[in-house]
Amino acid sequence: MRWREAVAAALLALAPTIALAQAPACVAPDRTVIPRLEQPKRGEPVRNPPIAGYLLSLSWSPEHCAGVRNAKDGRDRFQCSGENGRFGWVLHGLWPEAANPGYPQWCRPAKIVPQPVLRRHMCMTPSAQLLQHEWAKHGTCMSPDPASYFRAAEILFRTVRFPDMKALAAKPQTAGTIRQAFVARNPGIRREMLAVSARDGWLTEVRYCLGPRMKPQRCLPFQRGLDDKRAVKVRPMPR
Repeated sequence: MRWREAVAAALLALAPTIALAQAPACVAPDRTVIPRLEQPKRGEPVRNPPIAGYLLSLSWSPEHCAGVRNAKDGRDRFQCSGENGRFGWVLHGLWPEAANPGYPQWCRPAKIVPQPVLRRHMCMTPSAQLLQHEWAKHGTCMSPDPASYFRAAEILFRTVRFPDMKALAAKPQTAGTIRQAFVARNPGIRREMLAVSARDGWLTEVRYCLGPRMKPQRCLPFQRGLDDKRAVKVRPMPR
C-alpha cells in the first residue's frame, strides 16, 4: 500500500476518536533550535525493504529526563528543564516496519526539517534534534515530505488514551500490568498489540504495533518487547 493510501486509511479509521486523546500541556516556542543534519553512523546501513506495518513508539518522559546529565542542555532543555511544563507521554516516533527483522531506515537524504514543522510538533516530540532524527532515519522511508510524515504521526499519537500513571508509579508493576492499563483505556486494543520496553527495570516506552493500513494489530515476535511477567517500575512525574 502506498503512503498516501495508508494515511488516508488511518484518518478514516481513527477520526472518531481523535477528540478523546490526551494532549500535552505545553506551549510551543516561537522559534526552535536549528537541528543538525542526521546521517547514518558508520556501519549503519541504508535499508529499504517493503513496508509491512508500523510502530508508534511512545516514550515516558520522566524516565528519559532522569537519565539526562544536564536538563538545561540544548537538546533536552525544552523537555526536561521544567520551563515548559511537565511532560508525561511523548512521541518517540512513527517507524516503518518490515515483515522480518531489518526495518527500513535512512531511505533518502534528509534536509533540515522546516521551522514551522518543528514548532508545530514540539509539544508532541519535545526535541528539535529528535524530530530531525526521526525524519531522517524513519520518515524518509515513508514520505518525501516531512510535514506529511509528522502530521500522520500526530494524528495517531492523539488517538491514544493514557492510563493513570500516578497510580501505576505508586506500586511495582509488570510489563503485563502496563499493557493491561493501556488496554483498559483504549477500546479495541488488545495486550498482544502492545510492546513494553524498560531500562534497568524502569519503564521507558510503550509501542503500538500497526498494520499496513496503520490499524493496530498483533505484534510480531521480534516486536513484542518484555514478557508480561517481567517486573517494571514506573518513575513518577516530578512535582
